[in-house]
Amino acid sequence: MWNCCELCSDLVLRTKNVDFFGEEIELTQVCLFPYPHHMKPNPAKAVSFCLPLVSMGETEQLFQPAALEQRGSDLPAGGKAKYGPVWKASFGPILTVHVADPTLIEQVLRQEGKHPIRSDLSSWKDYRVCRGHAYGLLTAEGEEWQQIRSILGKHMLKPKEVEAYTGTLNDVVGDLVRRLQHQRNCHERHVVKNVADEFYKFGLEGISSVLFESRIGCLEPSVPKETEAFISSINTMFVMTLLTMAMPKVLHQIFPKPWQKFCESWDYMFAFGEYCFIVSEKISQGEKVEGKYLTYYLAQEKLSMKSIYGNVTELLLAGVDTISSTLSWSLYELSRHPQVQAALYQEIADVMKGSLVPTAADVAQMPLLKAVVKEALRLYPVIPGNARVISDRDIHVGDYLIPRKTLITLCHYATSRDEKYFSNPNAFQPERWLRKDAAHHPYASIPFGFGKRSCIGRRIAELEVYLALARVSACLGEALGQGGEEGALPVGPVHKVRNPWGKWGQQ
Repeated sequence: MWNCCELCSDLVLRTKNVDFFGEEIELTQVCLFPYPHHMKPNPAKAVSFCLPLVSMGETEQLFQPAALEQRGSDLPAGGKAKYGPVWKASFGPILTVHVADPTLIEQVLRQEGKHPIRSDLSSWKDYRVCRGHAYGLLTAEGEEWQQIRSILGKHMLKPKEVEAYTGTLNDVVGDLVRRLQHQRNCHERHVVKNVADEFYKFGLEGISSVLFESRIGCLEPSVPKETEAFISSINTMFVMTLLTMAMPKVLHQIFPKPWQKFCESWDYMFAFGEYCFIVSEKISQGEKVEGKYLTYYLAQEKLSMKSIYGNVTELLLAGVDTISSTLSWSLYELSRHPQVQAALYQEIADVMKGSLVPTAADVAQMPLLKAVVKEALRLYPVIPGNARVISDRDIHVGDYLIPRKTLITLCHYATSRDEKYFSNPNAFQPERWLRKDAAHHPYASIPFGFGKRSCIGRRIAELEVYLALARVSACLGEALGQGGEEGALPVGPVHKVRNPWGKWGQQ
């Protein structure tokens, strides 16, 4: 049984045999979660900071990899319903204050300081120190992070710079459409059996084409084994991240398998990033390299190769989930709402005027397309929350004083489905974003984060999703016009949340 100390909020574990990755160990009574700071809430709201008692059975289930992923989106919404807009909870040795009200989230973000800090991602940093790798945009902090962010921002945040990738991304979208059509033709029921997996590969191919100006074969009839291994390593790494974060470091000696798997996954991901970065040889030999993104900032900014590899590896994994999840859920909801699907097809047809490949300028004239994506992200954000740590001072949030260095989890999933801010919040209604008289709290749905540490790849990810959704919707609309069953889009995605603590893609 987990027990809660009323004075210091420590959790104590009684003796229990636990089977953990094939190793049966005995956990004895030990204070696992010391928390030196004490919240200073308004007494009337003290109940918001009571920790629930968690049974050993529930804890064992939480440590199963599948449960770690599934619980990510359930916890914030359930916590708000049970405790109100602010409460304190723990995940392994990590103790965090959850905030699930847009006004309070705004207060936190407006006090984040010059160099915002997300969740610690201590296991990611430990790995880099262990292997001698440089921090990238996801793991760096302070001035180091600001330097990297400034360099990348020149090419990833300016609309005109991003529009330059339209041709490259449209080539990838074309391969995606052909691959989906091929799989439908090969299936006896003319469906794509695992469309979310195909979108995952599409996302990786898209970000690779922007990073390297070359392709890695994710959408080929036979995907290279190195690429398949990279995708598998990403999945393993995310699950092992949760396990290693949930375990105090001293327990890594007792059950080493999670940490070993975690390191092996990162080892392959770094090796893959270096393998893809063929242009580095030309840079090191002093040859002139033409290009838009990595080649440009390599030649101009003269970052060390170690720093380049660190950033390449982190950027490869950062945008993949956003693309896959958003496309999957957008098509899923369109399949359930044929009237929206028909309206979207008509909008695309009117703008395209017979053209087969949309441009960034075409997308700008498709408000319903953008509203569909925005509504899908409101209902199904890629991850359920973001995080901040204010390291240099205590901050006031509502009636509470939160001590410095406290991990604050911002629960966007809970706020984006709150009926106080969205009428009929669980319904897919993209038209809510098109009504001129509709006003939504600006912090109620922020799937890409806010401020300096918002998702640096947002514009590229959105453009890739818009181009893909427009092409896929147009193809499906034409198929329906040729006698297909109305509304029968062959998609059935499975939503997987990879990180309940903070957005990987928010740098």
